[in-house]
Amino acid sequence: MGIFEGHIRVHDGDRFALVASRWNDFIVERLIDGAKDCILRHGGREDQLDLIRVPGSFELPQAAKLAAQSGRYAGVIVLGSVIRGGTPHFDMIAAEVTKGAAQVALDTGLPLAFGVLTTDSVEQAIDRAGAKMGNKGWEAAQSVLEMTDLAHALKAAAKGRK
Repeated sequence: MGIFEGHIRVHDGDRFALVASRWNDFIVERLIDGAKDCILRHGGREDQLDLIRVPGSFELPQAAKLAAQSGRYAGVIVLGSVIRGGTPHFDMIAAEVTKGAAQVALDTGLPLAFGVLTTDSVEQAIDRAGAKMGNKGWEAAQSVLEMTDLAHALKAAAKGRK
């Protein structure tokens, strides 16, 4: 029985897209910094990263799909922050960006990590962007690195069977 599990590391030649919303930029910048730090600490280099900015979280899945379909990237990290307000807008945006990102991952097969905060308050967003609750950008980068490594392992195993 073969057992496959990815490890948190960067392979030579892999490039990563950080697809980030400009909305709530004071939060999203912290998520970007966390994701970059994770990749650099696990063997990556600045020249293996591209930052793709979009207006808001609603546009994240479309940009992630464009990045995934480009053939340029080994993985995509989606970063944004949706903070609840006094209207149902939050519920609609949070649901659609979540479903959209999941659909991109399934449709393209490319490792994609979801680092979009959906919080009830600015304070909760700050806590999850590097304060009390860690940095969800870092965690998303860890996830995409592990899944990218798993993809490499499965491809190598498939070549070995031919």
